[in-house]
Amino acid sequence: MLLKNDLVILDIETTGTWIERDKIIEIALIKISKSGERTEYCKRINPGIPIPTFIEELTGITNDMIKTAPLFKDVAKEIMDFISEADLAGFNLERFDMPLLERELIECGTRFLWRERNIFDTQKIYHMNEKRDLSAAFKFYCGQDLVGAHSALVDTDATYKILLAQAEKYGEGDDRITSLLRFNYQTSSEFYDTEKRFRWWNGKLYMMFGKYAHKYSLDEMVKRDPKYLEWILSANFGPDVKELVSNALNGQFPKYQDKNS
Repeated sequence: MLLKNDLVILDIETTGTWIERDKIIEIALIKISKSGERTEYCKRINPGIPIPTFIEELTGITNDMIKTAPLFKDVAKEIMDFISEADLAGFNLERFDMPLLERELIECGTRFLWRERNIFDTQKIYHMNEKRDLSAAFKFYCGQDLVGAHSALVDTDATYKILLAQAEKYGEGDDRITSLLRFNYQTSSEFYDTEKRFRWWNGKLYMMFGKYAHKYSLDEMVKRDPKYLEWILSANFGPDVKELVSNALNGQFPKYQDKNS
């Protein structure tokens, strides 16, 4: 592979998927120079907040492992020095890794103008060039071409057969379909309500809408602007959101429960 510029391939592991608030717990960088020389940088980072149980299980990185690790602000300069002026590559880089890394750097007082560089996002390239529809899934899991695709009954039957194949492939010896429920962990504990109006983060609930989106936890909002919460009770929100807000105004807050632990 001929390179016009140095290339840094990167990946981060984080406390969750909320770009505006979650923190990096591990970063790995591989630099390929124009001459073909390869150098590596890998560091575990203390996020300063607890790592949720399901993230521990997903990454294998536990709270005990990062107790003595450096904070991000302590390694930000060496990360930027390693990246230098290189082009960037990764999987789902543009939608997740780079925005979250950028936010962490901004909090350290460092600007990272990554959008001005050449970006090679392998996920984007993959999705643009390889089919990822029901027919492709049926071929992958069942080893057959899907004849009659886009007929409701054919598609429904194909989905059933894919589920059977997935339970057998990923069930770890348990071919019951319920074995696939463990793949729901990424979204099952993030949001309080079905409308995704309130999101859990670090054991507290944050609004995902309006002028206070992402800024303050629900208990902080009760103190800062209770009238805004009272407006929610009269606006077009679902009953679970209104019940949550009503209880909060009365000093009652739900406790976070990790559904995957």
